Amino acid sequence: MTNPGSIEDVPIGGDMIRLGQFLKFAGLLDSGGEVKEVIAEGMVTVNGEVDLRRGRQLHDGDVVEFEGHRRRVRP
Repeated sequence: MTNPGSIEDVPIGGDMIRLGQFLKFAGLLDSGGEVKEVIAEGMVTVNGEVDLRRGRQLHDGDVVEFEGHRRRVRP
């Protein structure tokens, strides 16, 4: 369990991953339907800014936040 405000690094095994895939891969959401809904509702931030694109490409160092859980993309 991570402390509030802490950032957990998530190795993705490559250089890039799409936002929708990352939310599932990082264990923040379970299904594509959930991912689509929370992104469309503006509930997900990337590097502190709301992003409404499931297909946004994330790279090393990008920080995704959802419901207080923060995950950083690592290769």
